[in-house]
Amino acid sequence: MGTMPEGSSPSSPGSPRTLAEALRTRGDEELAALLRARPDLLNPVPNDLTQLATRAGTRASVVRALERLDRFTLQTAEALAVAPDPAPYDTLLALLTGYEGDATIEAALPHAVGVLRAQALVWGGDDRLRLVRTARELLAPSPTRPSPTGLGPTVAEATAGMSPTRLQEILAAAGLPSSHDPVSAVAALTSLFTDRTRMESLLDTAPPDALTVLDRLVWGPPYGEVTANPTPPVRWLRDRGLLLPASPRTVVLPREAALHLRAGRAHRAPEPVPPAVTPAATASITAGRPQVVDSTAAGQAYTALSTVEDLLKDWHEGGPAVLRSGGLSVRDLKRAATALDTTEQMAAFWLELAYAAGLLASDGEADERYAPTPAYDEWLTLPSAERWALLATAWLKATRTPGLVGSQDAKGRTLSALGPDLDRSAALEVRRRVLELLAALPTGTAPDPETVLARLRWERPLRGGGAAGPDTNAARNAAGGPTDLRSRIAAWTLMEAEVLGVTGRGALSTHGRALPGGTGPTGSGDGARTPTGAEAETGSGAAAEPAPHGAATPGFTGEPDAHAAARALAPLLPAPLDHVLLQADLTAVAPGPLDRPLAETLSVLADVESKGGATVYRFTPGSVRRALDAGRSASELHTFLATHSRTPVPQPLSYLIDDVARRHGHLRIGAASAYVRCDDDALLGEILADKRSQGLRLRRLAPTVLAAQADPATLLDGLRTMGYAPAAESAEGDVLITRAHARRTPPRTPPVPVPDGPPLPDGILLGAAVKAIRAGDLAATVVRKPVPEPARNGELPRTTSAETLATVQAAAMTGSALWIGYVNADGAASQRVIAPVRVDGGFVTAYDHTADEVRTYPLHRITGVAELADDPT
Repeated sequence: MGTMPEGSSPSSPGSPRTLAEALRTRGDEELAALLRARPDLLNPVPNDLTQLATRAGTRASVVRALERLDRFTLQTAEALAVAPDPAPYDTLLALLTGYEGDATIEAALPHAVGVLRAQALVWGGDDRLRLVRTARELLAPSPTRPSPTGLGPTVAEATAGMSPTRLQEILAAAGLPSSHDPVSAVAALTSLFTDRTRMESLLDTAPPDALTVLDRLVWGPPYGEVTANPTPPVRWLRDRGLLLPASPRTVVLPREAALHLRAGRAHRAPEPVPPAVTPAATASITAGRPQVVDSTAAGQAYTALSTVEDLLKDWHEGGPAVLRSGGLSVRDLKRAATALDTTEQMAAFWLELAYAAGLLASDGEADERYAPTPAYDEWLTLPSAERWALLATAWLKATRTPGLVGSQDAKGRTLSALGPDLDRSAALEVRRRVLELLAALPTGTAPDPETVLARLRWERPLRGGGAAGPDTNAARNAAGGPTDLRSRIAAWTLMEAEVLGVTGRGALSTHGRALPGGTGPTGSGDGARTPTGAEAETGSGAAAEPAPHGAATPGFTGEPDAHAAARALAPLLPAPLDHVLLQADLTAVAPGPLDRPLAETLSVLADVESKGGATVYRFTPGSVRRALDAGRSASELHTFLATHSRTPVPQPLSYLIDDVARRHGHLRIGAASAYVRCDDDALLGEILADKRSQGLRLRRLAPTVLAAQADPATLLDGLRTMGYAPAAESAEGDVLITRAHARRTPPRTPPVPVPDGPPLPDGILLGAAVKAIRAGDLAATVVRKPVPEPARNGELPRTTSAETLATVQAAAMTGSALWIGYVNADGAASQRVIAPVRVDGGFVTAYDHTADEVRTYPLHRITGVAELADDPT
């Protein structure tokens, strides 16, 4: 016999007969653990343990609980679903280990049974393990829904409705004595299939082709189609009951026969030990060198900040329009990708990151467009490490999934970046779990991505695309990568963590380890595993710890710690520089990040030519004119460059500034529609004679004034295209200074993550809920003294007002407790156990055992009272 399950109880004459009775034997801590593991049971708080048991057996709640089981715990439940009901622990163990036994499974099974029992999916002692009825219906085989084990119906189920004559024919062909009792006949056939010696003797006489047929059905599906005139091998199997009719054209392999052919195993490949997350083939490069990982991750973090800043700077004066269905158009996404010099998928990631951080939103106007939010301006003023921490925290907490951009939803609609349909509740859990698995590896070690995906599939097999075994996973990988959503999110998480700077060269960085926050892994008892004995000996479970998952959010607890991550990253980022290196080829090299005022001024005076470890700026006549248009004078530009350059200002750059400044504003443009004014009438004649000016439709009004039928902006652009340097002037004749007009949305809050079910309850709520359930159960099950009018259908018998008043007054004098029926002001009826303290003015003040507090009740709302046989206190 294997090790006793966790939380097991030996058989006794008083074994619970229902799940509600089993719950009544649990302590408060065990009930709290159940509610923590299955928080959906708390909404609303059950009135008593009977209602809790009923709710725990509903289909929606059971499906959710099964989805949160790891593979081996789920396999244990599947084995119970094909075992007799109830099943002894040894029978369950035999279904998982088979005839040969397995020490690893024996060591892991007690924990799996303990988890199922703790989650109220299994109840009863070790001699009578029962799977809750709904779970059995979901996991047991049926003609329309094969079992995950691949097993078919039992002999008794498959022969239901079969004629006694046909049963006798099967018994005779199998060499069994005849029996005119169908029940005895089915029992004899079942006994044959479960007797290893007799079954082997029967199969030794089978034709080789018949054994081939059994081999095709043994691991499922157990059903096969037959013709009206089956082949001799099929006929041989059918005559002996090894294939039983499921329909006129379908036969099925009985469960008992399949188990014998499987050597007693319910599953082809039980997986009691989680797959280890192993280092990648290239992990030796960074192993033992965390400084390499940190420096690489810091470089990526700085690049991430620059990318987000460049993206929002490009939308500084207003971004693209919002689609009517919400989101960004494909054309605008391509433009953003081109501006960032990246792929459309990565552009979608940066857009979604800025949106999740609250830096980008729609402006809500009639002509709705995307624009930076006021929070973006505040973000720009923060130190680089804090800016990165805000982005990383938003990424870790978000449920929006940029990797889905470009794919189609269930209705065939393409999902767009910043659109309304990108939230996936599993994203939050998967991201945190991936970081936890990376943190479990030695410092500086990058994981093999395939082992990370395999581990996640083991931890949530139903949510990862079904309870697929190794063969299915291999086929999935061979088909071109993961296809289930959780695995795809995990793969995207590894990629996003790298480009964001959470990881470096695939390994978790120091600031990445500080990011998730909390005190460590959770272990709430809802399926979180501790290493088995075999794991502890071989070390195979080293990467498996911490525990795989928690009740709501697995892995690290608490909110992401942005401050800790910023502190860890700050020393790794280069300090901002206050200088550049001017070159003779009209370029300036910034050897690192620049101070923000210097960077902003330089971005106006010069164009960015290339980025990387160093940024190269190029000075052109257009960029110098842009600085002059912004209100800078030539002398101010010379002073600025001389102050911030570690090299002398090259002569060509000085000449360029002076030449552009000399011509800047020589022509003045105002609104007529528009006019051109210049003291040099020869220059105006040159413009009129130029064929390129014909589109502006100019004509001379005076020797120094030209009028145009184009607007001032078009006239400015046209003359600049012709090589002139005009300046706009106001109605008073002053030069207009042009600066970019920042467009900002109204204050916006970041998008709220979509929760994956009810939130995880805290200790205070759990304690109050357990106390309320206990009190309600006491009120529902307490023994009451007989009353003149017996209760009907479990309802409290009604008493007259006089009887109610007399009984309550007597209880107040003697200090005894009463069972009352009460209807509140909303008309809701409830049953309560109270200990009256005072009766006065039509009210009774009493200690309410159900609410665990002193309350006052109007006597006219008490429908009836009954004395208790025993004082509940």
